[in-house]
Amino acid sequence: MDTLLSPVPIKSKMAAGFRRLGIDPDEANGLLRRATAAAIATLGLLAPIFAVANHFLDRLLNGCQVVSRLFTRFFFPTPPVDHASRLPDALLGNIVSRLPVKDAARTAALSRRWRGVWRSTPLVLADADLLPATSAVSSVLASHPGPFRCVHLTSARMAEFHGLLTGWLQILATKGIQELLLVNGRWPHVLVLPSTFLRMATLTRLYLGLWKFPDTAAVPRASFSPNLLELGLCSVSMENRDLDFILDRSPVLETLCVQGDMFLLRLCLVSQSLRSVQIIGSFEEIFVVYAPHLERLIHSQGSKGSYQKKGATPDVSCTKVRIGHSPKLHLLGYLELAAGKHMIEVGNTIIKAGTRVNPRTMVPSLRILALEVRFDIRNDAKMIPSVLRCFPNVETLHIKSGKTHQSTGKLNLKFWHESGGTIECIHSCIKRLVFRDFRGGRSELAFLKYFFESALLLEEVVILLADGLTSMEEVRSKVESLVSMRRASGAFSLLFNGYSDPQEDYIQSFKRGSDFSLRDPFANY
Repeated sequence: MDTLLSPVPIKSKMAAGFRRLGIDPDEANGLLRRATAAAIATLGLLAPIFAVANHFLDRLLNGCQVVSRLFTRFFFPTPPVDHASRLPDALLGNIVSRLPVKDAARTAALSRRWRGVWRSTPLVLADADLLPATSAVSSVLASHPGPFRCVHLTSARMAEFHGLLTGWLQILATKGIQELLLVNGRWPHVLVLPSTFLRMATLTRLYLGLWKFPDTAAVPRASFSPNLLELGLCSVSMENRDLDFILDRSPVLETLCVQGDMFLLRLCLVSQSLRSVQIIGSFEEIFVVYAPHLERLIHSQGSKGSYQKKGATPDVSCTKVRIGHSPKLHLLGYLELAAGKHMIEVGNTIIKAGTRVNPRTMVPSLRILALEVRFDIRNDAKMIPSVLRCFPNVETLHIKSGKTHQSTGKLNLKFWHESGGTIECIHSCIKRLVFRDFRGGRSELAFLKYFFESALLLEEVVILLADGLTSMEEVRSKVESLVSMRRASGAFSLLFNGYSDPQEDYIQSFKRGSDFSLRDPFANY
């Protein structure tokens, strides 16, 4: 999982002070981060040089102050003045919170001015900065009064780790913790998470990796985190009731990220607050039961079958995606239109090739749709018209051309005009088409030609080439007919770009998927 330390925000009074000086607060924050890093790397090395140089000059020049001042100004134009200690408390705390915990604690020895800064600053702690001395982790947690802004416990591998962790989590729950990344460093030893973490009422971000979730059957209803905004679960073994427990007791949870095959096989989403759900792994079913504020549902199969829960059906590959009450669903993908990959159900109707669509089988809120299709597999490609009719208001369509080693019949332009007929989103909504892994096959070209002839509002087409096209001459020969053909929308930009991301990192990035400043997290070209 790709979780990061959050930047410390500049408070309103500090921001107002910067604005009075004509400085943009965001630029000042970035400058401060760079300056702090530079100061640690540079001033720490130069301070002894200045001390030795001054002592040497005093003795060499026998107190000749004029020559000494000229010499010093020539070779050392900026005297080592301690400007940092003159900064406001808020800025000193900002600096300390960005340092590794050992360096942050040592700032208390700099001067009287710095003595209380570390203890009064919300702590950032990564155990990797202190290990293998686990006693140092215990000492820091015990000596700092809290609260803790961000704690990463990821590196301990000793046998006594589980016992120590129980005490550490109790301290964090008592003193207050905002962001926690907790990984079982003793994997493959399956350890049960101490139930203490269920009582961290101040948590806003929680990421768990390689644990067995504690039994929640007897946990009081009022437990868990009322302030939790973001939750990431990586290879966490748990039951269906455990996820129900989390969603039911997290009233403001907006982002849920799930990765790994140790998870429950059926994922049911019932939440008043969820906005983004991103899932990597094989499941029997992903069911959006009731999620009135859900905007993004992203699923990719990921790596196959590393672990199977006891009693589970092995090698689950076909995932049924059921879309229930989600009136704000804006983005959905990647749906693989291949037998044994994704089965799509909308309004209690399973979508198949030739399914007649009605208002109950439509999701009118969707604007961004991503599909993977093997165009050389006839039955897969024939799914496209039925699926697109379920999403009549799509404005951006991503299509990834799946690779296959055996063709079962190629589809020509006549097929698309006959079976496609009037597909509402193509004719009157889609403005952007992104076609990935283009190989120039006949079925791919037939689909693109149909699209160009039918899409009345098309503004931009991006075609990303598949790995294996050997030269630009080969590419040019395959797309020449597309460039010169008649287009229903008149002129639109047609961009051919380099190879697609073979690792599909843009799909599996939790950071991209949950970043709402990115209108389209699939657009990485």
